[in-house]
This record gives sequence, C-alpha cells and structure tokens, in this order.
Amino acid sequence: MKSIVKHQFEPIFDTNSKILILGTIPSVKSRSVGFYYGHPKNRFWEVLEEIFEEKIKDKREFLLRRRIALWDVLASCEIEGSSDASIKKAIPNDLEKLIHNSHIKTIFTTGKTAYKYYMQFFKDKVDLPVYCLPSPSPANCRVKKEELIKSYQWIKEKLVENDKKKKI
Repeated sequence: MKSIVKHQFEPIFDTNSKILILGTIPSVKSRSVGFYYGHPKNRFWEVLEEIFEEKIKDKREFLLRRRIALWDVLASCEIEGSSDASIKKAIPNDLEKLIHNSHIKTIFTTGKTAYKYYMQFFKDKVDLPVYCLPSPSPANCRVKKEELIKSYQWIKEKLVENDKKKKI
C-alpha cells in the first residue's frame, strides 16, 4: 500500500562540507530510528568505517569532521514501504540552498534511483560533478560488501583531491 512520505531529517552539513552524499528518501526503518541509513542490514555506515579506517561512534560528528554532507534528493513522495521502485509524485529537496551554504565540490548518490531523481531535478541547476555509487541497501544484496567498499573509496579520494586543490 502506497503512502505519502515527507522527509523528516534535516541535512547534515556545515560550511566545511566538501562532499555531498545523497540518498533517495529515508526508508521506513530509518524514519523509525530517526536517522539516515538506519536499517541494521544497510551497509552504508559499515562501508564508511572501512574506507576511513575508524569505528563510527557519533555519525553526525563523523560526517562533519570528515567534511561530508548527507541528505536525500527527495523532500516527499508517494512510496510503497521502502521500495524506491514504487516512488511516484516525487518532490525534490532544496539542494541548491544547501550547496550555496557550503563548500561542496562533488556529489555522490547512493543508488540509481537517487541518481535518476537528482538528474531529473538538478542536472541543469547545479554545476558540480555527480557520481552514482551502488546502493548499500539490503535490497541490493547482489552487490557484495567488498564491491561497495571499492566503489565508496572514491569518496575519500575526492576529499583528498579537494584538499590538494585547496593548497595549490
């Protein structure tokens, strides 16, 4: 059964943010726990721990310290459960405002649906490179953890690249 879902979380970012990671919209489980990627089988946080070689104790603090912004492409939509494939009547978040209030240089989406909606709503409005990473969702179990780690390593590489540009 489809229901209308409104995004409940504020974006996590500050003026030091260099990378923006975008999901589609929080899952049922994420909404119930009150934070991004809250399903216990979602591999997002586990993959970031591997990439940055640290145990994440405070997710918000980790993201800000690592200069990573986190939000979702959609502000609301009609959706069945947590199935991105069922999304209808999508309404975007105000990503332009977030980008203009930070130093974001690169955008990553966590999955093809987030990328699709990003391109639909922002392709001609935001002049930043955007890359589609595989979804860390338990629904995307065909992508192994090792492959996710290899793909998500790009986040760390872009942060290092941005730091080098800053020093030049």
